[in-house]
Amino acid sequence: MRERLALVKIAPQRVVDAGCGEGADLTSLQESFASAHLLGVDASSAMLAAARGRQDAAQSSMSRLLTKWLPAGMGAGSGANADLLCGDFARLPFGINTVDLVWSNLALHWHPQPDRVFAEWRRILRVDGLLMFSCFGPDTFKELRAAFAEVDDMPHALPFVDMHDFGDMLVNAGFSTPVMDMETITVTYASVDKMMADVRAWGGNPLATRRRGLTGARGWARIVHALERSRGSDGRIPLTFEIIYGHAFRPVPKTTASGETIIRLDLHKK
Repeated sequence: MRERLALVKIAPQRVVDAGCGEGADLTSLQESFASAHLLGVDASSAMLAAARGRQDAAQSSMSRLLTKWLPAGMGAGSGANADLLCGDFARLPFGINTVDLVWSNLALHWHPQPDRVFAEWRRILRVDGLLMFSCFGPDTFKELRAAFAEVDDMPHALPFVDMHDFGDMLVNAGFSTPVMDMETITVTYASVDKMMADVRAWGGNPLATRRRGLTGARGWARIVHALERSRGSDGRIPLTFEIIYGHAFRPVPKTTASGETIIRLDLHKK
């Protein structure tokens, strides 16, 4: 996403990192747009606390460095800094047309209604404002899904949305000419235990429809056996991640709030 953002010539005054998590992207966004006002939003207060700790540590390190090498008083306030807010992606505490860039890295798939999220992101973006996001696609964890399917028909992972459906949602929300892309990344593991530890770290199974009871020793043995059968020629167990990338601009409005059509006339002197 950072490589793609570098190709877009924008100078945003206000940037929102929607789903900032522990704040890993806030520093790079501040480096790219030094004069911009950054806002990190996440639904998890624990994640925001970690982001605040990361920012405080970075600023403390920068302050020590500046104190050592610069005259007293110079460099005060340097370092990455962003306002952090806890909230729902689909109900952001910002006014209409107040943001120049919405950035969301591997967060959208956690929201149960991405169509509402796109509509909200369009609401807060200024005309010609940019939305750039990434999220997991439907092939993510396909090996794990296949293994659990040998035990029951219950969902054990989020039903990730297809790239083309996201494109349709963006158009329906009012974005212009959305660009969608995807790539597949395969991570391999030496053992099932190590793989499952990573899967749990990604969030486990947050579905309300998930199985409530334990799988049981026999069922778990079947799952492990299925995963063991998937070992490749290198002897390692694969786990697939489908990463979807999207970006779109908020276009110039064609109708007024009351539904009247806007006709723009460009007058040129002869």
